[in-house]
Amino acid sequence: PSSLNGHRGEVRRPRGARFLNYEGELAVVVGRRMHGVSMAEALDYVAGYAPANDIGLHDFRHADRGSMLRVKGQDGFLPIGPRITPAAAFDPTRFTLRTRRNGEVVQEATAQDMVWGVAYQLADICRLITLEPGDVVLTGTPANSRPLDVGDVVSVEVDGLGRVENTVVESAHEIEGPGD
Repeated sequence: PSSLNGHRGEVRRPRGARFLNYEGELAVVVGRRMHGVSMAEALDYVAGYAPANDIGLHDFRHADRGSMLRVKGQDGFLPIGPRITPAAAFDPTRFTLRTRRNGEVVQEATAQDMVWGVAYQLADICRLITLEPGDVVLTGTPANSRPLDVGDVVSVEVDGLGRVENTVVESAHEIEGPGD
């Protein structure tokens, strides 16, 4: 929960960081407990959808040997919103996602560009992991994730869901220290 951030919130980039990357994604909010649900039923368990920016501090990838805890789990690294749109009001098989950095489109893709659709992803995850109401599943990012600089404004827009926008600010914390 500490990684959640909202529309117009600040994303804090640790001092000394080089690879604080954006990843525009469609967020799926689970509405009912899911375990062993088929692809045909998976979307019936969704409460809603929202644009999300799955921020990653990739400076830690070399040290964490595949773990994404420090890369993705830092405070405020998951801007989502500006609201959760009810599942009945959105078709996750027909949408366009755009990520902008300082107003310039840097990522753009449609639902048809996804390697695995939303229903497939949910059914696959809940085969072995129980998803609970309120869980958020991020569905993947288009190509071209790149580093952000202090002062950058990044927004992720999904047609029909709105846009979540955030500004990168410098954190008081250094990236160097224990475990680097």
